Amino acid sequence: MKFKDFSKLPRYGTAEAMKNIQIGSFEECLQTDVVPEKRKLIGLEAAFDEAFPIEDIHSHLRLEYLGYEVGPSLYTPEEAIERGATYSRPVNGFFRLTRFFEPEEKGAEPRLKDVIGQKVYICDVPYITSGGSFIIHGVERVVISQLQRSPGIYFSLMKGAYSTLIVPERGAWFQIDVGNNNVLTAVFERRRKVPLFTFLRTLGYTPEDLVDEFVRTRETAPKEGVVLAATVKTPDGVTLADLGDELTAELCGFLRERRISKVKVFDEDRYGVRVLIDSIRADKSTSEDDALRRIYYKLRSVMPSTIDLAKRLVFGMLFDHRRFSLGRVGRHKLNAKLGFKKRKDLILRKDEMLAISKRLIEFAERRHPSDDMDHLSNRRVKGIGEQLYNVFRQSLLQLGQNSKERASFIDEEKATPLELLNSPVVSNSVTRFFTTGTVSQFMEQVNPLAELTHKRRLTALGPGGLTKETAGFEVRDVHYSHFGRICPIETPEGQNIGLITSLAYYSKIDAYGFIKTPYVKVENGRITGKIDYLNAEAEEEFSIAPPDELEFDSERRIKGKEVPARLRGEVVMVPPEKIDYVTFSPRQIFSPSTSLIPFLEHDDGDRALMGSNMQRQAVPLIRPEAPYVMTGVEETVARKAESVVATDEPGRVAYVDAKRILLETKQGIREYRLRNFQKSNQYTCIHYRPIVKPGERVKRGQVMADGPSTCQGHLSLGRNILVAFMPLWGYNYEDAIVVSERILVEDEFTSIQVLEYEVQARETRLGPEEITRDIPGASESDLVDLDEFGIVRIGAEVKPDDILAGRITPRGDTELTPEERLLRAIFGEKATNVRDTSLRVEPGVFGTVIGCRILTRNTQDPLARRVIEERRRSVERRFDDRRELLLAQRDTELRRLLSGQKLAAAVLSKRGKEILAKGEVLTDSLLEDLPFDKLKLAKIQLTDKKKTAKLSELLQRTAKVLSELEDELRSQLENASRGDDLPHGVLKSLKIYIAQKRNLSVGDKLSGRHGNKGVVSKILPVEDMPYLSDGTPVDMVLNTLSVPSRMNIGQILETILGYAAHRLGYNAVCPIFEGATIEEIKEELREAGLPLSGKVRLRDGRTGEEFDGDVTVGYMYMMKLIHMVDDKIHARSTGTYSLITQQPLGGKAQFGGQRFGEMEVWALEAYGAAHTLQEMLTIKSDDVEGRNALYEALIKGQNPPPPTMPASFNVLVKELRGLGLNLVPLKEKKNASR
Repeated sequence: MKFKDFSKLPRYGTAEAMKNIQIGSFEECLQTDVVPEKRKLIGLEAAFDEAFPIEDIHSHLRLEYLGYEVGPSLYTPEEAIERGATYSRPVNGFFRLTRFFEPEEKGAEPRLKDVIGQKVYICDVPYITSGGSFIIHGVERVVISQLQRSPGIYFSLMKGAYSTLIVPERGAWFQIDVGNNNVLTAVFERRRKVPLFTFLRTLGYTPEDLVDEFVRTRETAPKEGVVLAATVKTPDGVTLADLGDELTAELCGFLRERRISKVKVFDEDRYGVRVLIDSIRADKSTSEDDALRRIYYKLRSVMPSTIDLAKRLVFGMLFDHRRFSLGRVGRHKLNAKLGFKKRKDLILRKDEMLAISKRLIEFAERRHPSDDMDHLSNRRVKGIGEQLYNVFRQSLLQLGQNSKERASFIDEEKATPLELLNSPVVSNSVTRFFTTGTVSQFMEQVNPLAELTHKRRLTALGPGGLTKETAGFEVRDVHYSHFGRICPIETPEGQNIGLITSLAYYSKIDAYGFIKTPYVKVENGRITGKIDYLNAEAEEEFSIAPPDELEFDSERRIKGKEVPARLRGEVVMVPPEKIDYVTFSPRQIFSPSTSLIPFLEHDDGDRALMGSNMQRQAVPLIRPEAPYVMTGVEETVARKAESVVATDEPGRVAYVDAKRILLETKQGIREYRLRNFQKSNQYTCIHYRPIVKPGERVKRGQVMADGPSTCQGHLSLGRNILVAFMPLWGYNYEDAIVVSERILVEDEFTSIQVLEYEVQARETRLGPEEITRDIPGASESDLVDLDEFGIVRIGAEVKPDDILAGRITPRGDTELTPEERLLRAIFGEKATNVRDTSLRVEPGVFGTVIGCRILTRNTQDPLARRVIEERRRSVERRFDDRRELLLAQRDTELRRLLSGQKLAAAVLSKRGKEILAKGEVLTDSLLEDLPFDKLKLAKIQLTDKKKTAKLSELLQRTAKVLSELEDELRSQLENASRGDDLPHGVLKSLKIYIAQKRNLSVGDKLSGRHGNKGVVSKILPVEDMPYLSDGTPVDMVLNTLSVPSRMNIGQILETILGYAAHRLGYNAVCPIFEGATIEEIKEELREAGLPLSGKVRLRDGRTGEEFDGDVTVGYMYMMKLIHMVDDKIHARSTGTYSLITQQPLGGKAQFGGQRFGEMEVWALEAYGAAHTLQEMLTIKSDDVEGRNALYEALIKGQNPPPPTMPASFNVLVKELRGLGLNLVPLKEKKNASR
C-alpha cells in the first residue's frame, strides 16, 4: 500500500495509544505473580487482611490468615470458549488455627493448646485474558469501569446555604451546613441535624478552644458595644457573663462592681465571627456527656442507656475504621484540600474536624471557590480491580462471620481451618458479580473496533453510581476537564447520553483512579520534547497552548508576543515564556472510534456522534478494503483490538495453513493459531487469513495474518464505493440509497453470519433423552444429512424445518392418545413411547453447517468416544508438526556444525551398525544424505574438541525442548480425554453452527463515517445506473438533500479526495484537525486530471442523455451495518398466543404477530374496510372460539362463521366487576319494534 500523509503538526516524542486499562487493574487486585511475602496491602490481600484474624466468642479458637496463592487454569481461553466453560483460576488461602485451653481462673491468660496450619480452597476467580475480557460459560464478557464521584471533601453553595460534604470510600456521608440563621449544623445520615458545636464538644473541645482556633481575640477593659470571646467568671467559679454576650452599659457597670478589669473580646468583625457566635449560642449542651446524650437522642429518638453506648454510636460514624474509611483517594484529597502533609490514616482525626469547620467558615466568607462536582479532579475511574476488591471484601467478611458462628457450635477437638471456612459464600458472590452484575456485560463483538471500544468504556451508572432516571443535565454534559481524557463525541444517543462515555486516545489512569493525558513540556518558550502526563487537578495550574496556533523558529522556540492558551477552562492570551505545555496531538481529545473519522472538523457534532457509534456496528466483510482516505490510526487500532496476528520476535515462517502459522525463532518453534469461521457474540464471523508465505523472513511486530475487518494490517470496516450525489427518480428519497447490481455480483458488501443452535439431552422423570438417528415419524429424506448418531453432517445445506440433531424424549402414559393406547394394549410395549423433540432449523434460515460442538459428561458413551478421539487426533497432529519442525531445525544446525569436520570415532546407527568410519571428513553432500534420526548422535566424536562440546550442547538443548513438548502433549491429551462440566441434569449438549452468506439486499442499512446512514431502496442493473463520460457507471447514488441540513460536509471532502487518491493510486492520510486543506485537495484533483469543483457531468443509464447539472462524484468509504433485513423480516399465519389475553405474542423471537394498533385501526376505518377490521380485532387477535370455528370451517371447506366475543372484552368485564361494577349483557327481544 502506498500512502500520502497530509498531516501538518510535528510529533514530539511518543505516547502509548489506547492503553488497556483492564489488565493492569485486575493484576493489581490479584497480584498473581508476586510472592505472598512481598504483596502490597491492596486488592485481595487487603480484603483478607480486613476479614482476619477472627476469634470465637469464648476466645478458645483464633483463626489467622497467612497468605494466598492463585493456582493454574484448567483450560486455555480458547478451550474454555470451545467447551462452554469458564476461564478461571483457583484461589487457595493459607490459614493457621490456634487452639487454647480454658483459663484456670477468670481473667487469666488462656494457655496455648496446639496450632493447625492448612491450605483452604476459597473460590475460582474468572481470570482476565490477554485482550482484557473474561470468558464465563464459554461467552466473552467485559467488566466496564465506573466513573464515580471521588471520595474526599467538597464545598458547595446550594440555594443560598454554604455546606461541606465529606464523602468516604466506605461509610456514612457527613455534612456541615451554614444555614440562613448563620448557625453551623452537622448533618448525620443525610437528614439528622445537630448544632456543630454540640458535636465538637463530644470531641473534647470547649467554646473557648474553638474561638482561639478560629478568630483573633484581645484583652481589654469592659466597654460598651464589644462582644465577649470568653466566659467571664469570678475567682470562685461563678459565671458573670457568657461567651458571645454583647457588653451593654449596665453589664459593664456590673463587671466593674465585681472588680473585673480585663475581658477577652473579638479583635475582628467579619461574617465568620457572627457565624461563630450564633453557632456557639445554638449549642445548648453543658458538658461532653450531655452533648453525647443529645446527639444519640437526635439519631435514635431514645435516650442512651449508658454513655459508652452513645460514644460508640457517635464516634463509630467517623472514627471507627470498620464503619468508616476515607480510602487512599479520600485521604489524598483531604490532605490536598486542608494542606496536611503525609497523613496516611484512613479515618478522620479529631483535629481535622476543626480544620474542616474553619475552612467552611472561610468558604462562607467567599475566601475559597466552590468545588465543581463535574470536574474530573472530583470524579475517578473505578476499575475491575477495585470492583472485584469490594466483592471479595464483603464476601470474606461474611465468610469470617459464618466461621465465627460455626465455631460456637462445632466440637473444638474437630475444629480445623477447612472445617470453619467450608462455605460457598465467596464463590457465589464472585459468580454473581461476573454473571449478573450491572458492570459485567456481554461483550460487543460486531467488529474489532466494537470490542476495543467496549473495553475502554466508562459508565456513571452501576453500584454506587447514578441512575439514568435521576441523572441531571450537568453530569451528562461535556466539561472542559474532559479535554484529552474523555471523548466529547462518543456516547449513546438514547437515555444514557453522557452517562456512558469512552476514554480518549492517549489517556491513562493514575494510581488514585484519576484520568491523565499527555502534554509536551515547554521551558522558557522552547519545546523540550519531554512528555508529562497530567490529571485534571494538576492541569489547572498550567497554561497549555495548541500547537496548530503557534509558530516556531529553528530551535523550536515559540514566536510572537502573545499566544492563545488554555488556563482553568478559559482561553487567554499569554507571552510565550508563560506557556507551560503544548497539546501532544489533536487526536488526544477523542476516542479511537472518533479518531477514525477523516475531516471530523468539518462535521456537525451530532453527526460525528452517529458516525463514531455506527462504525462499531459495521459487519466484517469477506472482501474488506482499507479506506482511500484514512486518518492514520487504522493500523494502531487493528493491533490494539487484536484483530491481526503480529509476531513477538523476528524469525522465518516455517509453515502456513489456514489454521496456524509456525515461526522458526532463536528460541525455537513458535505456533500462532488462527481462528477460523468462529461465531462472535453478535453472530458475525471471526476469521483470520495468513498474509505471509513459507520461507518468508519476518521482523518483530510484523503482521502475519489479517483478522475480521482488516486488510494488510489496517482496520477496514467497509469498501471504497464510487458514489454520486443526485436525486434518482425518487428512489433515494429521504436517506434511501440506490445501489448498482455490480456490488452484488462482485461480493463487495457480502458478509458471513454464523448462527448457533443448541440442543441438550437431559435426564427426565421418565428416563434420559437420547440423541439418535432413530426418530419416530421421520422419512428417509429427513434423515439424509444425519450421521449414525443423528447429528447433521458438516457441509450440509440446510433450510427451514430440516433436522439438525435427532432427539427423542420419553413419554408417559398420560401423554398417549386413545389410538396409541389401543395399539399398546394390542401389541404390548412395541408401540413407541417416545416423542420427537429434535432440533430443527428455524423459519427463514438457509445456510451451510460449518461446525458441531459436542459436550458430554459420560466419556464411555459411543458418541463421547468419537468426540474424544477427534480431540486427541487434533492435538497429536499439531504436536507432530511442531516435533518435525524442531527436528528439521536441529538437523539444519547439525549440518552447519559438522560441515568439514573430521570424525574422532566411528558413527554408529541406533542398532550398532557402523555408518561412517573413524577419520572420515564430513562433506556437505555426505551430510545431506545422512539420516540423523537413525544415528546415535550423542556418541559422535570430532577431532575438534570445541565443536564436539557445541554439538553436545545443541543435542541437550533439543532434548530439553522435546521433553517440554512431550509434557505439554501429555497434559493436553489428558484435558482432551476428560468429560465436560455440564449443568445439573444435562447428559449431552450439542451446538451446531450454520454459516449464512449474506449479500447486500433491499432493506439493508449502509453508512459512511460521518453519520450519513441510509437504507438500500433499489438495486439497479449496471446498465441503468448513471455513468461518467468515459462510460464508468457509478456504484451508489445518494440524495443531495442529505448533506446541507445534517452539516456533515466531511463526507463531500472525503468523496472528492478519495476520487483523486484512487486516480493517483495512493491512500491519503488525513489525521483529524490536521488533514488536507481545500487548496491541497484542489491540487490533488489537478494532478489527477479531475475538475477542481469535484463535479462532473453524468449521463442517464436508461436514456443515455446528460443530466441537467454537474454532479459531485467520488469514492466514499461505506460500511454495511449489523441491521440487516434478513434478521428483521418476519411473517406469521398462526402461532403462539399469550395465556392471559389470548392475543398473539409479539416479536420475531417468539414467532409473534404484528401489532395492529390504534392508528392502524383508524386507517382501515378511513377506508371503510369493516369486515377486514372486524377480522383483525377478533379472530386474528383474541377471539378463541371464533378462530377455532374458522379453522374448522377452512378444513371442511365451509364459509367462515361470524366472529364472536373477543377475550379482551371479557378481561374488561372482569376488571370492571373487580371495581364493583357488574356489567350484564342485555338480550334484544326478537319482536321488538325497530
